[in-house]
Amino acid sequence: MRFFKFLFIFYLFFVIAFASSPVFSQEEELNINSALETTAQKLNEQEPSPEILKSIASLRKTIIERIIEKQKLLKTTSSASEISNLNEEIKILDKQLHETQKDFERIATQIDISLFAEKKEEQFDWKNEIVSLIEPGISELKRITEKSRQKSVLKDEIERFDELLPYAETAVKNIKNLIQTSEDKSLTDYLENLLKNWTGIKKQIENKKHIANLKLKQMEAKEKSFVDATQSNVKNFFKTKGLFILTAIAISIMIVLFLRLIHNLIAKKFLGYDNEQKPFHYKAFELGYRVFTFLLTMISIILVFYVAQDWTLLSFAIIFLLGLAWGLKNTIPKMFKQTKLMLNVGAVREGERINYLGVPWIVQDINFYSKIENPDLGITLRIPIEILLDKVSRPNNPDDPFFPCRLNEWVILSDKTRGQAVSLSHEMVKLALRGGAIKTYQTSNFLSQSPLNLSRNYRIKETFCLSYNHQNEITDKIPNLVDDYINKKMKETGYDKILLKLETEFQNIGSSSLDLVIKADFKGEAADIYNKLRRHIQKWCVEASIKNNWEIPFPQLTIHNLGN
Repeated sequence: MRFFKFLFIFYLFFVIAFASSPVFSQEEELNINSALETTAQKLNEQEPSPEILKSIASLRKTIIERIIEKQKLLKTTSSASEISNLNEEIKILDKQLHETQKDFERIATQIDISLFAEKKEEQFDWKNEIVSLIEPGISELKRITEKSRQKSVLKDEIERFDELLPYAETAVKNIKNLIQTSEDKSLTDYLENLLKNWTGIKKQIENKKHIANLKLKQMEAKEKSFVDATQSNVKNFFKTKGLFILTAIAISIMIVLFLRLIHNLIAKKFLGYDNEQKPFHYKAFELGYRVFTFLLTMISIILVFYVAQDWTLLSFAIIFLLGLAWGLKNTIPKMFKQTKLMLNVGAVREGERINYLGVPWIVQDINFYSKIENPDLGITLRIPIEILLDKVSRPNNPDDPFFPCRLNEWVILSDKTRGQAVSLSHEMVKLALRGGAIKTYQTSNFLSQSPLNLSRNYRIKETFCLSYNHQNEITDKIPNLVDDYINKKMKETGYDKILLKLETEFQNIGSSSLDLVIKADFKGEAADIYNKLRRHIQKWCVEASIKNNWEIPFPQLTIHNLGN
């Protein structure tokens, strides 16, 4: 019975809605409304259904009588507009009569008679379906902005009337002037008629402006203050839509946390979560987990709005999903490449090297935000996966360096700068020079200087020149004496602990000297005294020459007389 009472109440509202239209006279409207009120009262008192049927039959009789009256009037009238109005009224009455007949049958039979009606084959139109889904959201936006739009329309009308009124006043003034100067009676009569028309136009504009001003003032008078309106709107929001939104967010968070717990249990126990390089099945599981979590979260939000029967929020959620789908339409190829990367089967793979910002990196993890590392710089970057789309990685060779030096190592650049690296990054390199000065390079400029790393062992080569008087001893005896003397001095100064190898050889015949070369290899820990060792070797060479009475030649200048 509740179902039928609901149908009948719906029917009452339907009839009341049409009763407000000009189909019935005032007396008939009162009678019908009285009948409807009596019937509704009986429904509330839970009287037997025959009483309800009597009320519907009585109302049906009244509608039929009105249709007959309208049809009689239709035969007697000759006005086209009145015929059109009568036809429209008859159409409305026919519709009401049809509805009362269906409701009468529903209550009398106590079954849904629509089950026996011949169903029309409906053709699916996806555009209409989408419009029906997003219509509540658009209607809500229109409702929210309705008052503002009405005020804007009224202000535009007032502004338009203000523009037109001076022209109408000018027209009236000019016509009056012509009437005063006219001597022709027929022309004066015509101008007076024209004056009446323009006076009416002027008055009409003034009246419309006055009405628009009144409407605007009434709207502004009914409006609450901004603070009161804000407080009221906030309270209403959190009682209805705000509560539903918070519920949807809470349920979404619970779903995400629950799925994350399941994900961690499965990943750690079965899928090699602790492996440094994640296997393919783990990557596939990770991607599927993310997609499933997103879909389930969206479905839960839609279900919350559906259960709450808040069609506006449901419409907004659907609009959001449609917008998201539309945005993804043009990014499907890009997403396919990203999926391949995340599954570690793309052009860039985990554990391999790539070049980024002019510096090599090793790919640690590929995800929506991927992790790359430069071990020599000691830097790990988190970059979006989009950056990896146009790159290609290669297998990492353990012997391949990631940077010419590491922190606190000493380097010599091609511009003769020698310093200790005190700050390294993919952006800037700072070198501490002797004396405490700091020299800063952009990393690209630093690399272009071909840095020579001294902190991983290095060689010093110094040239020692003797005169041609020692040509009998320069290839054998003198190199041995120089070696012995320098080794002796190395032990005296304690430099023998950092010396790896010392060798003196005859190098070449110069224009005025015989040249020796001293080659000394040192440990990288002595990189900070690189120049000091060079100076010591030169000093010891001079001391050896003094001790052995070797002649160090001066450069000779030869003048050639070419004649006249």
